[in-house]
Amino acid sequence: MSGGVAVVLLLTGCGSEDQIWPFESKDTMVVGMSDDILATDPAAGYDPGSWLLFNNVFQSLLSFPPGGSIPVPEAADECGFSDGSRTYTCTLRDGLKFSNGNSLTSADVKYSFDRAIKINDPAGPAPLLSTISSIRTPDDKTVIFRLKVPDATFPSKIASGAGSIVDRRVYPKDSLLEGGRTVGSGPYKLDSIDKSKAVFSVYSGYHGTAEVKNSGVTMKLFQGNQQALKTALEKDEVDIAYRGLTAKTIAALDTSPSAEKDGLDVVQGSSAEVQHMVFNVKDPVVGKLAVRKAIAYLVDRYALVSEVYQSTATPLYSIVPVGVTGHGNSFFNTYGDSPQPQKAKDILRESGITDKVKLTLWSTPSRYGPATDDELQTIADQLNKSGLFEAGMKSVPFDQYEKGIADGKFGIYVKGWVPDYPDPDNFTQPFFGDGNVLSNNYENSDITKQIIPQTSSMTDRASTRSSFIKLQDIVARQLPLLPLWQGKQYAVANENVRGLQNCLDTSTVFRFWELSTAP
Repeated sequence: MSGGVAVVLLLTGCGSEDQIWPFESKDTMVVGMSDDILATDPAAGYDPGSWLLFNNVFQSLLSFPPGGSIPVPEAADECGFSDGSRTYTCTLRDGLKFSNGNSLTSADVKYSFDRAIKINDPAGPAPLLSTISSIRTPDDKTVIFRLKVPDATFPSKIASGAGSIVDRRVYPKDSLLEGGRTVGSGPYKLDSIDKSKAVFSVYSGYHGTAEVKNSGVTMKLFQGNQQALKTALEKDEVDIAYRGLTAKTIAALDTSPSAEKDGLDVVQGSSAEVQHMVFNVKDPVVGKLAVRKAIAYLVDRYALVSEVYQSTATPLYSIVPVGVTGHGNSFFNTYGDSPQPQKAKDILRESGITDKVKLTLWSTPSRYGPATDDELQTIADQLNKSGLFEAGMKSVPFDQYEKGIADGKFGIYVKGWVPDYPDPDNFTQPFFGDGNVLSNNYENSDITKQIIPQTSSMTDRASTRSSFIKLQDIVARQLPLLPLWQGKQYAVANENVRGLQNCLDTSTVFRFWELSTAP
């Protein structure tokens, strides 16, 4: 949308404005996951477990409805852009209160954003808020964001965990709130938390779009112990196993007669989680484009997802995943969908490479899933099978892994990505924009100076598709990375659990309020 003074308002919601409490269902749900909850203060958390807490305890101005990628009003009654996507104005709902009884006003909204930016915690969401220049609050219900640059993705950013609103009378301005305490205005309150368990109860003073269908949720935290999570599910100690079951376990349960007999259902949802193989373009070996292209011709994604991931993921030929605007098949079009060893050989020989190419594929054992080492070893085996490569895999702990990447010591390594919000910008700008998170020395001025700024100003996100296809065509030719797979979201639950399908979508918001049990 071009510049102007008119404000476009978002008026749709996914529930009624005023809820009557309590709802009919009185069920307390028990959910198990292997992730930890690393933070209870929204200024510090930037991990799946912490954002699960934030999305249920705190309100944001906007939220993602189940199955939707376009944010709608939540704590806000309406929001909209003006001034060519450089000014964003929100008007708050009536009657908003924090769980301690304090009123939620525009001052709290401004305080929450200013605080997160000022604290700038290394593990926090401040980078998502970097386009904010200033925030004004002309009255208790109006918040006006002035942005440094046009940023049409701003509504999606503030609909994420980064947009959590805290009570300015409780949360310190310059430091984090200690002791695991939370004060929010979302549909749930955090009653207690430790390393093994977090207990949430329904907040009766909540005003928003969520319609709560249970009387509370207990999260059991298995601290990376996937077998313990599986055992707890089988022993009926949890109603739902979410995030943490291995691909083999999910596949086995999905086809097991005993799982059906035991009353367990495998529920599949959409996911925008992706994984890429990253190339350091200044590496002595893979810095050569011919080597990267030969690898792209040899990787067999179908074998990878079937053998290593038991078909709990799908082959990916795009930087922007299926289900998100801008998805295309640039890598499929360029390198095909099955190994082409003759093309790989030709490209190497044309560039004067006649000896076997010696490579190390670097992995880390758990940060991007328990099968990552097997995945990288499988790719090394695929390369070696061609007779063109002498490849091996090495796995190191995550801290050593990150240091090796930062120091430029690794030529090929793996990176997983779970989006902050379901917009093509979040799959491209972090990888190819200024200060990209891949640390692979890749730069392309057409992307950084034209495509990213241009698409950032387009409020009609559907109209950005051709630009993002162009970006992916460039990357497919230059190969700073190679997309491998797109994940599927799974949860395994007792057969009487309802509502899980509304918790597993590309927004990555696990909505406690959708869960209930059948009578």
